[in-house]
Amino acid sequence: MDHINTFLHEEDGIGVVEIILILVVLISLVLIFKEQLTSIVNTIFSKITSQSNSV
Repeated sequence: MDHINTFLHEEDGIGVVEIILILVVLISLVLIFKEQLTSIVNTIFSKITSQSNSV
C-alpha cells in the first residue's frame, strides 16, 4: 500500500516548461521549412487527384 501512495504522489512527469519547449521547436521547424512542406503536400495531392481519376 505504501508503494501505491508514493507512486500517486510522484512528480517526475513532463512539466509545462518541457511541453512549451517542444512546441516552440516544432513551430519553428514548420516556419523554417514552410515552403518545402507546402510543395510536398501539393505534389502529393496532385498525384492523388490524378491517380484517382484512373481508378
